[in-house]
Amino acid sequence: MTTKRVVITGLGALTPIGNNVETFWSNLIEGQSGAGPITKFDTELFKTKFACELKGLNLEDYFDRKEIRKNDPFTLYSIIATEQAIIDSGINLDKTDINKFGVIWASGNGGIHTFENEVLEYAQSDRGPRFSPFFIPKILVDTPSGTIALKYGLRGINYCTVSACASSTSAIMDAYNYIKWGKAKLMVAGGSEAPITRSGIGGFGAMKALSTRNDNPETASRPFDIDRDGFVMGEGAGALILEDLEHALARGAKIYGEIIGAGMSNDAYHTTATHPEGLGAILAMEMALEESGITADDVDYINLHATSTPVGDPSELSAIIRMWKDTSKLHVSATKSMTGHLLGAAGAVEAIATVKAIQENIVPPTINTQNVDPDLPQGIDLTLGKRVEKPIKYAMSNTFGFGGHNAIALFKKWEDN
Repeated sequence: MTTKRVVITGLGALTPIGNNVETFWSNLIEGQSGAGPITKFDTELFKTKFACELKGLNLEDYFDRKEIRKNDPFTLYSIIATEQAIIDSGINLDKTDINKFGVIWASGNGGIHTFENEVLEYAQSDRGPRFSPFFIPKILVDTPSGTIALKYGLRGINYCTVSACASSTSAIMDAYNYIKWGKAKLMVAGGSEAPITRSGIGGFGAMKALSTRNDNPETASRPFDIDRDGFVMGEGAGALILEDLEHALARGAKIYGEIIGAGMSNDAYHTTATHPEGLGAILAMEMALEESGITADDVDYINLHATSTPVGDPSELSAIIRMWKDTSKLHVSATKSMTGHLLGAAGAVEAIATVKAIQENIVPPTINTQNVDPDLPQGIDLTLGKRVEKPIKYAMSNTFGFGGHNAIALFKKWEDN
């Protein structure tokens, strides 16, 4: 079977450090933290009182009040990011086969904002048990994929992926495969999350997964640091337009980069902890590299999952040390130190960061790490403090999720040859 080459032709981002790709990327390479006190609810009774919230976003600038009332924030975020990506791609929908244009969207938590508010209203209202008629569609994880298709009339492959914090990398991987196999010409792939709620912060806090560094939120996410104490919650969305190379060239599309491999695996170790030796991560990285036809030592940059947790950071570095014979030219970085952890949307936002890194030949920094944990595997350049400018031909994006899920995407610089 002859397979197709798959390229990225459009990007859209809504993040705690920028509400579009240009601002996001600019702040990312400058090492800007998106963390600050939570403004969405009263945190007096919570151990963690900060997060990486979206800033300067007025939903009424994008939607009428009826749309806002009918949709959970995670769906609204998906529409904003997708609109950016479609505009960026330059696609003329009137001249596009919409039967070959699909959507695979991801979220780990879906409409948690709506669920929380509706259940509290049910439990506390003196008007008796009442639910909104929009309650069920607002909380469903597949609502964004359907809503995006409805907005743009896209009749191709359409569903959602849910694999916790690996969800949107899984969406990108599936979209890539459908185009590669000839079942689609174009795909919207991405993820969105709106988890900064009482139940989101309270639930992850109860697991002791969140940082409690309330005195200085901006420096709380500190991957690899000896004093790291958990991740910082983020919110937002990322969208990518994936396209059959021949289709992209025929319409004269701008090409950001090429996807050349993807891998997926499971740790089969623990519900919430990664395998201490990174065995599942190794399997997924090996799968992506095998498909691409390159070796580990060919990779110039890895955007790490690195959430700033005591258990997760060392297992990921252990996997890399076991796979790379020579790390002398490899740079890695943890962009969650700036954006926080966007959970199911993390993979999409970090894929955008990885693609931009290749395009611009810039490795974004890992910020806030002052004292590297001496027990971590040594010999890997963590890109601490400042960005690094270097040629980047191949780059990898790693994402891991509760349930032992591992998803890897491997990208190549676009060379017009």
